[in-house]
Amino acid sequence: MLRIVLADDAVLPREGLVALLDRFGHRVVASVGDSATLATAVAEHRPDVVITDVRMPPTFTDEGLRTAIALRAEQPGLPVLVLSQYVATAYAAKLLESTDSGGVGYLLKDRVLDVGDFVEGVERVAAGGCVIEPEVVRQLITRRNDPLGRLTPREREVLALMAEGRSNAAITKRLMVSEKVVGKHINAIFTKLDLPADSTEDHRRVRAVLAYLRE
Repeated sequence: MLRIVLADDAVLPREGLVALLDRFGHRVVASVGDSATLATAVAEHRPDVVITDVRMPPTFTDEGLRTAIALRAEQPGLPVLVLSQYVATAYAAKLLESTDSGGVGYLLKDRVLDVGDFVEGVERVAAGGCVIEPEVVRQLITRRNDPLGRLTPREREVLALMAEGRSNAAITKRLMVSEKVVGKHINAIFTKLDLPADSTEDHRRVRAVLAYLRE
């Protein structure tokens, strides 16, 4: 029997998974709907495996996946299975890079065609194995060939604002962060897009925006 912490903001799918896992002899020790509660539940229950969705409150972007990465950083070897409707490539790559420290899985909900296979995947991840949906691999390979795919969601947001012609000060105001933080994001964008440091910042901004608009 596996002790499982399950995180999904949608109540009906979450409760359906609880019933399914129970039917196969496993126990969901905590069923939660947000990333903060997920972290608390893992610290409290020390589960055999964590199953989490990607999108969770408050922004419904990638909190679940970011929390999974943080949990594995705090507890190397913590088995984590991501079960999502889409591939968050910027963070999925980072999660999958940690496969040498324990079980990791990334499955797409609409590709799960057999509940027995799904439960077997959960068990494999809990045992230290790796279960990756082929579509996830395909998108990650595509991402590596696309410089914009190297950007984190926040860096892409900053680049989108740059494309609108906003200054660093305007971006700072829009995102409600410090100008220093915005500067770090922009420097990261230049580095990941392979824009030479010997160019002027204005020239690098233009080339970064052009890369964004071409996408």
